[in-house]
Amino acid sequence: MNSINRRSLLLAGLGAAGAGALAACSSASSNTPALVSPSSSAVTSAEKKRRGTGAERKVTLTAAPVTLDLGGVKAKTWAYDGQAPGKEIRISAGDTLVAELSNQLPNKTATSVHWHGLALRDDMDGVPMVTQRDVRAGSTFTYRFVAADPGTYWFHPHSGVQLDRGLYAPLIVEDPKEPLSYDDDWVIVLDDWLDGVTGTPDEALAELRQGMGGMDMGSHSSSSSGSMSGHGMSGHDMGDMNMDGTSASPSASSSGDGDGMSMRFMLMGATSDLLGGDAGDVKYPYHLINGRVPADPDVYTGKPGRRVRLRFINAGGDTAYRVALGGHTMTVTHTDGYPVEHRQTDALLIGMGERYDVLVTLGDGAFPLVALAEGKNATALALVRTGSGSTPSASVRPKELDGSVLTASSLKAADEVRLSAKKADVVHRVELTGGMDKYNWAVNGKRFDMENPDADPFLVEAGQRVRLDFVNTTGMWHPMHLHGHTFQLGDGGARKDTTIVLPKKTVSAVFDADNPGQWMLHCHNVYHGEVGMMALVAYRA
Repeated sequence: MNSINRRSLLLAGLGAAGAGALAACSSASSNTPALVSPSSSAVTSAEKKRRGTGAERKVTLTAAPVTLDLGGVKAKTWAYDGQAPGKEIRISAGDTLVAELSNQLPNKTATSVHWHGLALRDDMDGVPMVTQRDVRAGSTFTYRFVAADPGTYWFHPHSGVQLDRGLYAPLIVEDPKEPLSYDDDWVIVLDDWLDGVTGTPDEALAELRQGMGGMDMGSHSSSSSGSMSGHGMSGHDMGDMNMDGTSASPSASSSGDGDGMSMRFMLMGATSDLLGGDAGDVKYPYHLINGRVPADPDVYTGKPGRRVRLRFINAGGDTAYRVALGGHTMTVTHTDGYPVEHRQTDALLIGMGERYDVLVTLGDGAFPLVALAEGKNATALALVRTGSGSTPSASVRPKELDGSVLTASSLKAADEVRLSAKKADVVHRVELTGGMDKYNWAVNGKRFDMENPDADPFLVEAGQRVRLDFVNTTGMWHPMHLHGHTFQLGDGGARKDTTIVLPKKTVSAVFDADNPGQWMLHCHNVYHGEVGMMALVAYRA
């Protein structure tokens, strides 16, 4: 089946309910075996086996334009129900979530909702042209699924680069038999922000697509101070960026003096040893915690001695964050929703799409919670206040940021979620390819084709133990995310759905093929994914 016919079937046959006619497209071409379609009986059967309580939680999500106040900074953007982050959804494990999405976006813009990290039924995963049709402007779509696994999750569009606007929110699935002991729970959403300030994510993508070959380097040429490393140079070029992560002149854009394209969005010189060199592509005027800039931070008020569970979610488009709470150590209990053997640390490194849960025992006073934009010389800030004390400055940098920094590679899965020792039935090499010169990010040298998504999938069969070998041949790190499953890193490592793969390194991840359907595997740098660093993991019928 060629891509034109497949697209015609999707658009003409799916109807308002979304995914029903995908069964007709279970075989993408004469060279691809029949695949389990998102609406197949196998998907329905797997959903019936989930640990459901029978209780339903109904919510509505309205995606629409809004002008947000980020704390003295106004930004015209898109968001759910007029706020970013969107309103938190909190349910109990086993409950059925019924979420009606109403698309009120302008200019006939289609959208979707992906429920990041959840093992759910395939036809509710929210990937247009793969598991459902686009939700067109002016229409609605209802997502309905059992949220079986407790943990910290979130949701966002899987349509273009809409994630880098304000369309995201936390989803917390509580454990009715919660084994942890704590007094309070605080969700902390990290984000890098440009929308409605220096431009739009689509404009940033258009510039990035030109690659470095299309840029007017101006003062950033190789003859300027420092040598090129990846697409960065030694030192930092932050344009009009202040040390606190705000922009001295947000409306201004940098440009070269020649005839080439100006560098309005591309970030030069962002380097990090923790990330293996090149830290990011995009210049953001602001970095946020819970939708607030450092000059007017979000404040958590508590009492000394109380034990608080902090749930960190990195909703950024292009930024890893090094996070610390001044005056405190953190005990890491979970990553990507799954428990780990507890580890103490001063700071955490969190890539896009990753989540970490930690426990802290609060001291007495006022303490900065700082998210350093790793390699970008900027920070986001929130405040923890339990007593008297002066408010930290917006540019504060607690010493814990330079203490022990924990990464997922040092964590071990808790006994109750560790996969049994078993030889892999199938091994797939997932080579991460491309670079900044042509901005041709891809998997195994092939850019993903959304017009023909199941043309060349990574094939698995139900019941198999699968190993994915992420082989990063590029000069930049990539946070790789698998939909519908939680894999285990290495031998007994953490259970995760998103993992950082450093440049020139290999990360092996194993999972059991127990959730039939067609699932995206992609870089969660939204710009890398959009230009092609995506693939499909598909079950044979």
